[in-house]
Amino acid sequence: MVGLPTGSSRELTRRSVLAIGGSIGAVLALPSGFARAQTPSRGGVLRVGSAHGASTDSLDPATYSNGFQTFLALGGIHNYITAIDERNELAPELAEEWSSNADASVWTFKVRPGVAFHNGKTVTAADMAASIDHHRGPDSKSGAAGILKQVTEIKADGDRLVVTLEGPNADFAYLMSEAQIPVLASVDGKVDVTGVGAGGYVLKEFEPGVRAQLARNENYWKTDRAWFDAVEMLVIADPTARQAALMSGRVDLIDRVDPKTAKLLGGRDGIVMNSKPSGTHYALPMRVEAAPFGDVNVRLALKHALNREEVLEKILGGYGMLGNDQPISPVNRYHADDLEPFAYDPDKARHYLKQAGQESLSLSLSVSDAAFVGAVDMATLYREHAAPAGIDIKVVREPADGYWSDVWTKKPWCASYWTGRPVEDQLFSTIYAGDAPWNDTGWSNERFDKLMLEGRRTIDAALRREIYREMQQIVRDDAATIIPMFANSMDAYTDKLAHGTEVAGNREMDGNRAMERWWFA
Repeated sequence: MVGLPTGSSRELTRRSVLAIGGSIGAVLALPSGFARAQTPSRGGVLRVGSAHGASTDSLDPATYSNGFQTFLALGGIHNYITAIDERNELAPELAEEWSSNADASVWTFKVRPGVAFHNGKTVTAADMAASIDHHRGPDSKSGAAGILKQVTEIKADGDRLVVTLEGPNADFAYLMSEAQIPVLASVDGKVDVTGVGAGGYVLKEFEPGVRAQLARNENYWKTDRAWFDAVEMLVIADPTARQAALMSGRVDLIDRVDPKTAKLLGGRDGIVMNSKPSGTHYALPMRVEAAPFGDVNVRLALKHALNREEVLEKILGGYGMLGNDQPISPVNRYHADDLEPFAYDPDKARHYLKQAGQESLSLSLSVSDAAFVGAVDMATLYREHAAPAGIDIKVVREPADGYWSDVWTKKPWCASYWTGRPVEDQLFSTIYAGDAPWNDTGWSNERFDKLMLEGRRTIDAALRREIYREMQQIVRDDAATIIPMFANSMDAYTDKLAHGTEVAGNREMDGNRAMERWWFA
């Protein structure tokens, strides 16, 4: 990582911030082996089968909670202040350049001139300010509220957006690429949340939990993007049905390929498999206010009662990496590779149960494959692993529709997933900060929250590595989340589709931007 000495008078410019992120691209930008570098061509209707989507979905970015919504936004109807490109590096989007003051506590973004929303309104710094402000406030439930708590002032100054933070943050420009913070059209500080954006496609129809239809934005400012005439997104939650839709030609692209059938699917004529290491991780969050999960000894017992190696083999078929109960994956800059995952040890699990004053436990685990493909099977395996430790796990299979509104954060123990983020602070402040709205366990740790602030204001790479290592250890040893594995990004598509020589791994389906970056050959 390239960093600046603490107290340097040199500003953090777009160039230096890109240099900071260079190590991410070096890890993730692996040759896909599937891309066909061709001259892009215009036309056709892209049909996408999505594992995500629910009847409770809305177009308000503050409510985004699944991959259907983020795919619709990131590569479709919206643009962002900054973006993550195919090489998984920070890139300009609606801000054509940016810089910070010497200690990275004040950031200035210059608005790209001449860009229009779908309704014809020109994108302004005031729109950017209102779009950020939409997620702030004491009552905000937005997933972006956690990363924006550090913002103390936002103002539009001509063609520039100026953001003042409560303290330094060398990674703040990365945060402006977060899926929940698209730039929306605004009037008097109030944003339009009806789906009007500045992206390559215009929303024509949206039926929550069922489908979305989009048409190409003929006035899109990116003349080398958004090649399809139209895009149809379909919610196909069942993995078998999703793969059948691809094989029959009903859809052209699917996400969340079932690892158990991935090799078989990829071996079929006319179908291409894309599997890439990613920061996506599967999790089993426990609500600490619900007994007995408030006791760290119970949490440690449960962590030692899971055979991660078997789960990785049987659920992911090797298409992933072992997890160690913290969210920073090996593809991140500051992954602490010396922190080993907890070993499967029923005797140690029993020891921690006794420390908690328990001889045995009976617990319910709420799961659905809406959380991730194989979630139900993983829970069944876990039940078998935990039994020798005196832990009886009742697997409760929940309906797919409404899972994120009715189960996640509502039931005491459930299955979940999180996509990776390019910088550690995004994950920590979104999920693990004590006051984060999307802290899905309710866990809070004073030392962790203090380190989070220190990590933001520290520019020296070696010091940041130490800080983030300790934070990872705190989460592993104390937090109320079990993270058994990191999953590869697993997409499949017809070989009639083409794309550039690299496919981003930061999110599924080319960083959730396949509809903008791909074309029919």
